[in-house]
Amino acid sequence: MKRVYPNREYCIGCHLCELACITAHSKSGDLIIAYTEERPDDGLSPCKKIFQKGSECVAISCRHCDDPSCVAACISGALHKDPETGETVYDREKCVGCWSCLMACPYGAIRRHPAENKIVKCDLCHGREEGPACVQACPNQALKYEDRDD
Repeated sequence: MKRVYPNREYCIGCHLCELACITAHSKSGDLIIAYTEERPDDGLSPCKKIFQKGSECVAISCRHCDDPSCVAACISGALHKDPETGETVYDREKCVGCWSCLMACPYGAIRRHPAENKIVKCDLCHGREEGPACVQACPNQALKYEDRDD
């Protein structure tokens, strides 16, 4: 299965991946409108988050694990593993905001939605022909969308 892999050696902490994510998941699909108008109202939050310590940084998002601990921890069935695509799929309608998945994720890739009692996690820009927006927006190619033998 293809996944987004970060490379901290190339990440410069520009946050363009976060902006691309916000835009890809916005109603307008426009960066300026998504960031200035939709974001405060809808609480748009990027699925990807930059973690920085000193001069080192890395973009973290859902790894769509083969045996995801978040799915096992989800009490409402809002998270499940799609057997066909291999993606860890999130159904926001079923989410009860218990945060069990957030605590179970070993990567810290699941976060609280800033405006709702829900979570935010990467969906690999499901349905987007070009693949994940974060990968396409990264100027240093610090994010790769590929199939690897882990």
